[in-house]
Amino acid sequence: MLPSEPTDIEIEDLVFDALDRLPSPFREQLGSVAIVVEDEASAEQLASVGAPGLYGLYQGVPRTAWGADQVQLPSKITIFRGPLVRANRTPNRLAAAVAETVYHEIAHHLGISDVRLHELAHERDAAR
Repeated sequence: MLPSEPTDIEIEDLVFDALDRLPSPFREQLGSVAIVVEDEASAEQLASVGAPGLYGLYQGVPRTAWGADQVQLPSKITIFRGPLVRANRTPNRLAAAVAETVYHEIAHHLGISDVRLHELAHERDAAR
């Protein structure tokens, strides 16, 4: 059990740890993506993806959809502290869930769909 609710700063530290473990070829693809921590998803954010709850949200144009001139539009990844803390009550589980969420949202920036992410997770689990 967590002794106290982690703050946004502590969650940010977990995000930075996850980014530090990301292989450099992927980290280099992030460019100007802003990664922020918020307490909860807004009603508008939930409605934008038709979800009852979110751990994270990617907003932007995936790299695979950039135009021929490779002009990028600003992208944003939001990590939602509240749902992550409520679902992951130990420090180790929380750290793993934050990293998984960060990587999931980065995958969207790289153009990987939720369907493909689920396929990859199933393949990984089957290989274990």
